[in-house]
Amino acid sequence: MSQKGESRARIIAYIFAVLIPVLLTVQVFQAYRYKKLRNEIKRLETRQVELVEQNRKLISDISVLSSSDRIEKIAEDDLGMHKANTGDIVRVEIKGEKK
Repeated sequence: MSQKGESRARIIAYIFAVLIPVLLTVQVFQAYRYKKLRNEIKRLETRQVELVEQNRKLISDISVLSSSDRIEKIAEDDLGMHKANTGDIVRVEIKGEKK
């Protein structure tokens, strides 16, 4: 083998000697990032489930609190109101100006 061929083989060997650890380091870094992102996704999915459950509970509470029976009971018991009889209703008609 000539001098030129030996130096070329030596350069290729150095390149591989440097490239292999660099690629292994990059692989380790990517595996670390993947694990970190996977844990973040799990955390966010858990939080999403909690929020959906909380939302369901709030919707249920809204429907209970806005039921007409509950509102009628509060009006009668706490505010002293009662349902208007037909004779208690006064209709007022306001006629606007015609333009």
